[in-house]
Amino acid sequence: MPRSRTGFYSTIEYIGPRPQKQKRPHFFGGWVIVAISIGMGCWFGRPLVPFLKAAQVGASTEQAAILISSLEQSKDFGGKLAAAALSHTSDPVTYDPSYYKIAYPNGDVPATKGVAADVIIRCYRKLGIDLQVEVHEDMVEHFRLYPQLWGASAPDSNIDHRRVANLQRFFERKGQTITPSRNSSEYLPGDIVVWSLANAEKHIGIIVPGPGDRASEAWVVDNVGAGVKWESVLFDYNIERHFRYPASAHQ
Repeated sequence: MPRSRTGFYSTIEYIGPRPQKQKRPHFFGGWVIVAISIGMGCWFGRPLVPFLKAAQVGASTEQAAILISSLEQSKDFGGKLAAAALSHTSDPVTYDPSYYKIAYPNGDVPATKGVAADVIIRCYRKLGIDLQVEVHEDMVEHFRLYPQLWGASAPDSNIDHRRVANLQRFFERKGQTITPSRNSSEYLPGDIVVWSLANAEKHIGIIVPGPGDRASEAWVVDNVGAGVKWESVLFDYNIERHFRYPASAHQ
């Protein structure tokens, strides 16, 4: 008589893989993965915040037209620069940081292309100031005082004025530097702001009033990647510098 088999199972009674002992879930490891995923999402998704905010606010072309008309009547340069910036938001511009060989003076990349610095260049030109020339002439005289970040051995009138770091140094040398603050009332129409973005890149824009009943707020005209926009993004990134150029812009 065969010996009776006892235990968890017998080879006759059980067909299939050996049952595995149930493991306790590792809750800590799961939460670490979730935390890392959320952190990466915030880091890489942060540049989208300005676009989403602008879409939610929905400043209209009619509001822009009213504000432009009012600012154009301003007696100071800053108001007129803000008007030029707002009018630029109606121009279709695709973000393009490519190097272009352009004319000098008054050279520009194709009108439908550009970066944040091109917003500044184009708006000042509407008021008769050619920053391509002004930056180039200062760099010819004081090249080593400008950031040495691109391996250049001499000034290049095709690209120097299109680099935010160079515009920042020019405004530091030639304009009025104002201590950055979190008080929006200290930012006047036509002021220039330089930010450090989440990816450590520099960004630049022009201060303008907000739309409609938000006209007392300091908004921004800039191009951070989706074209020239009128946005409430002044404090979305770290403000590095706050300028007025010319220094007499509000006198």
